[in-house]
Amino acid sequence: MPTFDVVCKPNLVELRNAVDQTNKEIGTRFDFKGSDARVEQSEKELTAYADSDFQLDQVRDVLLGKMTKRSVDVRFLDHGKVEKIGGDKAKQVLTVRNGVQQDAAKKIVALIKNSKMKVQASIQGDTVRVQGAKRDDLQSAIALLKKDVTDLPLGFENFRD
Repeated sequence: MPTFDVVCKPNLVELRNAVDQTNKEIGTRFDFKGSDARVEQSEKELTAYADSDFQLDQVRDVLLGKMTKRSVDVRFLDHGKVEKIGGDKAKQVLTVRNGVQQDAAKKIVALIKNSKMKVQASIQGDTVRVQGAKRDDLQSAIALLKKDVTDLPLGFENFRD
């Protein structure tokens, strides 16, 4: 029976490259001269540091621009709240989404069931497996998900006949 998996996986190598390019640009820009602005990455979490809220917005804009140029979807980032860390300095934690969250997976399964297609969707941990009798049905399910689920950067893997 043909199947495929719906996943939400960022390209971590390209994300690391975007962070490195962001730090390099911040180091050379005149408006960041003498400031402590930077972006740090640890596993699935980015932390942006700056001397003020305005500079923090600038750091985030540079990061999102570099991610876009490296073809990393900016919807992978969950923006945390801005925290003050002494004086005028600020930081913000940006969490990198990995895997389809439980509530989003339930929404995807419900969307497929309500479409009346001849496919079945089931939640498999942090992925959603879709199976159907015909390959064309699976391709129409992929088209439906691409059209209707816009808040998550979905990927489709393990397409099997």
